[in-house]
Amino acid sequence: MHTSSVDSPPRQEHHTAARFAGVLALCSVLLLTLVAARWSPLIGADGDIAGTTHRWAVDAPVLTQTCRILTDWVWDPWTMRLLCAAVVVWLVRRAARWTALWLALAVALGTLVQQGIKAAVDRPRPVWPDPVDSAHYSAFPSGHAMTATVVCGLLLWLLHRHGVGRAVWRTAVAVAAVSVIGVGLTRVWLGVHWPSDVVGGWLLGTTVVAAAVWVHRRRQI
Repeated sequence: MHTSSVDSPPRQEHHTAARFAGVLALCSVLLLTLVAARWSPLIGADGDIAGTTHRWAVDAPVLTQTCRILTDWVWDPWTMRLLCAAVVVWLVRRAARWTALWLALAVALGTLVQQGIKAAVDRPRPVWPDPVDSAHYSAFPSGHAMTATVVCGLLLWLLHRHGVGRAVWRTAVAVAAVSVIGVGLTRVWLGVHWPSDVVGGWLLGTTVVAAAVWVHRRRQI
């Protein structure tokens, strides 16, 4: 009875992570299917929202420039990966080599999934007669949104696992939420992504985080 009591919380968290990852994966596949099939209601909603936000962006150059700085420097995927690399180095120095390897591989997996889906779907980005920004590669999913979700999600889980203080936790959650939501909104505002690209990035990124947590928990059982 004692052994079962001790083992129960890790097993329960492991099964929860597995179920959560499965649900997110199904949602991601559903959205991916709708995008690939160019489902009319989704395409229409994407066009309406993107067209409206682009007009706002053209009429608000100061805000648009601020969005460009945030998306190109503060929330850029390479900025996120460098932050993750710094945490990996810190974990290695703390002799947490398995967790360091796990974190590096999870972020790398997120990048591979992102680029693979981009190549497979090959969705064109929005095209405007008066663009306020430009971007490369295919549109779906948003690499900025997905990378921010993966990195922020994994780092938040590590903070939670190590039991940081309440003030630090709340600050970290606020910063992560602003970063993940903010980078998605800037990509649509700048006219380089359709809204569903961003939602796809969020869904796929959260799926990678849930799957990575499942792997880490599985090793502990």
